[in-house]
Amino acid sequence: MARFTLPRDLYHGKDALDALKGLEGKRAFVVVGGGSMKRFGFLDKVCANLKEAGMAVELFEGVEPDPSVETVMKGAAAMTNFQPDWIVAIGGGSPIDAAKAMWAFYEYPETTFESLCVPFNFPKLRVRARFCAIPSTSGTATEVTAFSVITDYAKGIKYPLADFNITPDVAIVDPALAETMPKKLVAHTGMDAMTHAIEAYVSTLHCDYTDPLALHAIEMISADLVDSYNGDMEARARMHDAQCLAGMAFSNALLGIVHSMAHKTGAAYSGGHIVHGCANAMYLPKVIAYNAKEPEAEKRYGKIAAFLGLEPTSKALIAHIQAMNAKLGIPTCIHDYEGGIIHEKEFLEKLPQVAELAVGDACTGSNPRTITPDVMEKLLRCCFYDEEVNF
Repeated sequence: MARFTLPRDLYHGKDALDALKGLEGKRAFVVVGGGSMKRFGFLDKVCANLKEAGMAVELFEGVEPDPSVETVMKGAAAMTNFQPDWIVAIGGGSPIDAAKAMWAFYEYPETTFESLCVPFNFPKLRVRARFCAIPSTSGTATEVTAFSVITDYAKGIKYPLADFNITPDVAIVDPALAETMPKKLVAHTGMDAMTHAIEAYVSTLHCDYTDPLALHAIEMISADLVDSYNGDMEARARMHDAQCLAGMAFSNALLGIVHSMAHKTGAAYSGGHIVHGCANAMYLPKVIAYNAKEPEAEKRYGKIAAFLGLEPTSKALIAHIQAMNAKLGIPTCIHDYEGGIIHEKEFLEKLPQVAELAVGDACTGSNPRTITPDVMEKLLRCCFYDEEVNF
């Protein structure tokens, strides 16, 4: 038996933020990241709409990019003090992901982070509060997914949390928020969405419910991402919808080793973080080449390529993605990322450990071709040096 889960309500299009006026409750706890949502007036509008709905509002501000275990625990403690019946997260993937984890600790203070890291092991939520997510970036789609990514900086590991319990009750996909994204963020989040859709389509758990969502998202992203990057706001509005469709697909079909590798390389190196969406964009062509050795995966990559009007092969799809990356200013490999901040010596020293962790990542199980730590090392080397994948 398979399962397909989405938010109970999804509001989208112009002025979708006004849907907050219809929420029923007494207290809303609003989780937000940096200053952009406040600077552009969206945070004030969210708070005003919630107060118009008759709720008291408390803010939890300053969730960092790649939110930490410590931030999650601090937010959960603030929720416990305020006792909200609605949790409203607004911003990029980071505040929404953090709020999802806070939610679990608010409802079950005795739970442990280690237990939540076990896939689909969350306790039953909605005992104390419901959850509304409002994305400001067009990539993570965490507003419609059963996932959250939290970073343990002491260990240098990103943990993907997975459970249908943390799929939000309400998602608000308002294109006005996406208009404020910086250009580089448009590129990175957009290729994150492309990776979501492609990995969902070739996942071992894809089905007739997820395939149409994934294919349509791929088509929309191919048509609109570069224009969105170059400042076309109509294309940016369509991208906000496309990333949400990709999220619906991967939340139910799951992902693959592009994400396993991005999760485990993102915070592993002292030179700096590898931004998640950029990591996905760099690794995706190499992973397609690896997975395409599996006949069924090659067939499905070919279907994607044909759907885009390309030659029906994985090689054509790889070329298409590489061309998009080039137009978006995304480097071809880790070695060239941000001018070389990930040093070769450290990369090679940590390679066996990172490879083992990537194989053990929750996303690996639904990849269409199996992989061992030794082969993962070879694949990561190809991603570092931009070498051809021929194994």
